[in-house]
Amino acid sequence: MMDLIWRGTLIGIGATLAMDLWALILTTVFRQPSANWAPVGRWFYHLTSGRVFHDSIADAEPHDRELALGWIAHYAVGIAYGIMLALLVGPAWFADPTLLPAFIWGIVTVAAGWFLLQPGLGLGWAAAKTPNPNKVRALNLAAHTVFGLGLWLTALAIR
Repeated sequence: MMDLIWRGTLIGIGATLAMDLWALILTTVFRQPSANWAPVGRWFYHLTSGRVFHDSIADAEPHDRELALGWIAHYAVGIAYGIMLALLVGPAWFADPTLLPAFIWGIVTVAAGWFLLQPGLGLGWAAAKTPNPNKVRALNLAAHTVFGLGLWLTALAIR
């Protein structure tokens, strides 16, 4: 069991790094705005007081280290997803990792962003309150596809 947790931690870190590399490519090559993890940090901070949903996270009380907290949360969630996948697929998958389970899991994880994080930040279900919800959804799906690829590639690297 501990071996699966360690492997899950590693693939979660690797997949989150892949996602961040993808974001860097989008920023430098395609001029997409870079991710700002401060609102996510502020949201996580407010979770400690039981507040999940905000009309606008920008109007919520700030936290001194919300950017750092956002980055920590980003990697903690990636690690948690890696551990969940490891527990779902078991040790046999790590002996011979295949793309499909990691890809499916990567796509499944977008649901937490669409139905918990984005509404929690005040962006609506699946970014419905943003100026271009379909663009946000497409970028989310692309990022989580890269996350799934990162899970698989990291599993290949550590086998």
